[in-house]
Amino acid sequence: MYFLYILFGVIFSASAQEFVEPAFVVEPYPEWYVGLRVRRDVTFDKQIGDGKVFGTLGQNDKGLFGKGGYEHQIFNDHRGTLNAQAYGTRVLGPAGDSSHLGGALNWKNPNAAASFDISKQIHGGTSYQAAAGGRWPVGKNGDFSLQGTYGKQPGMSREYGGLGSFNYRW
Repeated sequence: MYFLYILFGVIFSASAQEFVEPAFVVEPYPEWYVGLRVRRDVTFDKQIGDGKVFGTLGQNDKGLFGKGGYEHQIFNDHRGTLNAQAYGTRVLGPAGDSSHLGGALNWKNPNAAASFDISKQIHGGTSYQAAAGGRWPVGKNGDFSLQGTYGKQPGMSREYGGLGSFNYRW
């Protein structure tokens, strides 16, 4: 019987507290200070041989985020520069949480560049983006350039495009 009295008392006191409004509300920061506050992200970047380990923890309007990964330079010689990257991200926000794993390849030389990026959302779709472009001189005052992109986001149709141009400076 005492159990029922205690249970009734706990339920009554908990429901009564919902209707009581506080006498005053204390703001954690004054209004003038909030406008002056600078966004602070924690970053980490450490060279390891031909590669580097990187990471970022921070916050924005969408919530908290973290990104970490490894970037490695595969070659840097007469063929150009080729870098590879593997990374992971985690976002915590009011609209929901998400985790991504991905990788990228980036190549460039003095006349051309190309990149490929693929990302997989955990329990979600895969997105990829490929882009390439180049510019080659023609004579003393001209150049010819080509660019192209191709990509796919989960739930969206494919995106692609190309551009070619010839520039001559008189």
